[in-house]
Amino acid sequence: MLTFAVAAAGVWSGALGDGGQSYVAFCLTIPFIIFSGYGGQIADRVSKQRMTVVIKAVEIGVALAALTAFWSGNVWIGLGAMILLATQSAFFGPAKYGMIPELVRDSDLSRANGMINMFTNLAVIAGTVLAGPLYVAFNGGGSQTAAADRFEPSPWVPGAAMLGVAVLGLGASLFLPRLEAQAPRTRFDWNPVGTYWRAGREMARTPLLLVALAWSYFYLIGMLALLILPDYPSVLGVDEDQAALLMGVLGVAIGIGSVAAGLVSGHHIEPRLIPIGAGGMTAMFLALGLAPAHYGTVAVLLFGAGVFAGFYIVPLQALLQHLSPAGERGRMLGTANAMSFVASTLGGVIFLVASTLKMPANRVFLICAALALVGTGILIWFMRRMLHDPEMRKVAPPQE
Repeated sequence: MLTFAVAAAGVWSGALGDGGQSYVAFCLTIPFIIFSGYGGQIADRVSKQRMTVVIKAVEIGVALAALTAFWSGNVWIGLGAMILLATQSAFFGPAKYGMIPELVRDSDLSRANGMINMFTNLAVIAGTVLAGPLYVAFNGGGSQTAAADRFEPSPWVPGAAMLGVAVLGLGASLFLPRLEAQAPRTRFDWNPVGTYWRAGREMARTPLLLVALAWSYFYLIGMLALLILPDYPSVLGVDEDQAALLMGVLGVAIGIGSVAAGLVSGHHIEPRLIPIGAGGMTAMFLALGLAPAHYGTVAVLLFGAGVFAGFYIVPLQALLQHLSPAGERGRMLGTANAMSFVASTLGGVIFLVASTLKMPANRVFLICAALALVGTGILIWFMRRMLHDPEMRKVAPPQE
């Protein structure tokens, strides 16, 4: 998905105008808000393994739509394909994260989530690194390439890459172990607002709602940070390939931080890592907003922000899974997913406003830092009891 978003933002930047990547972001976030609740309900009613296989098969059709969009150069088909891809992913999220507690013991949740995040970010790295060359292949070298180095454009290449990834994903899903449906008789609610409202009320009876809010706030800041990076070629005076590597650095760092958080947590969930991660991200974003526009400096600071992000998200992710009842886990995770993408959409709106005001891309990181500082203070104040509550760290002991 990220390969598609980054490549599309570059390919259609002229058609989308200043801050055009925010429109791409809206196409990727709004379907999550609408459909995550449906995905969560289905994940409770059917086997999450079977649901994953079906969703991955659907992804091949979406990739074919994207291939058509790139080959024809039609921005509207492209945006439609992104909406379809986001819709497919909205149904996939509750199944993907909801099956983790069904596959591992509670005592291994933190480490399992650390590994999942590491592999997710390896995929992000591959996507962001490939996005630059795919854009160059699509454009035949790009407008900034010397005439002698230009070549015949290959508009089919980005779509073909997406199709290949979709086929590999379907193949991998076929190796998942069989899982039973957790709540097959649950009534399906077609009203997404009602689903979120009821799930939210149930979550509010426990610390789960607070955890979901903290999780969502990360997505607000994370989306804002991701939208900044495609504008960094002009800030640093580098080409698209080099700028894409910065997103790869961020992905590597989040993966390393996630695995480290899982190892530090051991056989329990460690909520005390949350303020460490939040404080570290705040410091890194502040430095990114104030530091000179030097490629190496930016790369180091992004690496630091990514490591601290791993420390922040792994315990929150494990808590979401651990605190959700087994028969309602899909619905709870679907609701948390929708909340996170409401926050992501807000991040896109903030970026669009900053772009409209012609704010330099590196200075937008100061907004990230301010949001992280205020949000971290508020959330930690409300979470202070939970952070030191030994009950939050108690999970089933490991079995020999």
